[in-house]
Order: sequence, then structure tokens, then C-alpha cells
Amino acid sequence: MNTQERNEKIELYGRGYDLLKATLAEVPQEAMSFKPEPKEWSVYEIIIHIADSETNAALRARKLIVEPGGSIMGYDQALWADVLNYHEHNFEDALEVTRLARKTTYELLKRQPEDVFNHFIIHPEYEEPYTFEKWINIYSAHIPGHIEQIQNNIKLWEDR
Repeated sequence: MNTQERNEKIELYGRGYDLLKATLAEVPQEAMSFKPEPKEWSVYEIIIHIADSETNAALRARKLIVEPGGSIMGYDQALWADVLNYHEHNFEDALEVTRLARKTTYELLKRQPEDVFNHFIIHPEYEEPYTFEKWINIYSAHIPGHIEQIQNNIKLWEDR
């Protein structure tokens, strides 16, 4: 990935929260708990997942910057949703966690010198090094991917 491509993805990452909020403004309150299938997430659960994922992403970005070559933890997102009972979490708090994790990490990324983006860390779910490029690709697409999931949930809710 060249510098321009990386910067475009960092900007997309920086807009993620606003894109999410715009999408949520279109979701009927009655649809928030709708699950398309028993093992699939409701919009409510998606938002709590995003907060957990974004806090992990923020930590991973910092680890990439400060401790290249170090190790990070993986996590089983489906298990977290189940064991942590995502429907018992505060929705507004999850949005605020997401907003702050995105904001502070975006600002941090914008301040980094070029050579930092060559760093990598060890991730237990990947055989190859977990590069900053991989991080940027994953997390710039994370919220947009869940926006599609939310929109699909709403369409299925409306069609039922």
C-alpha cells in the first residue's frame, strides 16, 4: 500500500463513527433487537461488538507503534457476545467508547512518521506477521462492513 492509499484508508477509518451514527439514525427503535437468525447479531449486539472491537483495535494500533515485534491477544468475538451478554450493555456507552477509541486512534495515526507504518506484531490467529497495513485494511473496513450488516438486518426486519 502506498502512502496515498494508506492515508485514504486512515481517513475512512476516521469517518467510521460518523458513518455509523448516520446509519443508526435510520434504524427504527423496534428493529434494534431483531436477529435475522438465532446465531446472528441484532443491531444492538453489533454496536456492542463494535465497541469491544474498537477498544481492541486501539490497543493493537498502539502496540504496533510502541512495541513492534511484540505479541497481542486474539479474542473470540462470538464468545464475547454470548458470555458478556451484549443485550445487557449500555448502548449509548458503547457508542461513546467507539467514538473515543476511533477519535484518539485516528489522531494518533495522523501524527506518526512514515517508518512506523512498516511495523508489525505477532497475532495468535495469523501465521504471518500482523502488519500495520493489515491493521489499516481491517479497521478502515470494520465499521463500513457492519453498516452493511445493519442495513441488511433492517431490510430483513421490514420484509418479515
